Amino acid sequence: MCQSNAYLLEKSGGEKLLMEDVSLITPLLDGGVELVGLFGDRLTVAADLKEMDLLKHRIVLAETD
Repeated sequence: MCQSNAYLLEKSGGEKLLMEDVSLITPLLDGGVELVGLFGDRLTVAADLKEMDLLKHRIVLAETD
């Protein structure tokens, strides 16, 4: 499988796992992103895309207001 895990960089400096096996990332008009998992689960986050490392299967999002 080629799905990646999505992590959120919090304003406090911490990092937390948001979702495993992300298969789709969609930018939203309000500036957030929607993540869709392998089995159709969805998560909307107020964040900007910071980094995608496809070799490490890692997506990093930065928390916004």
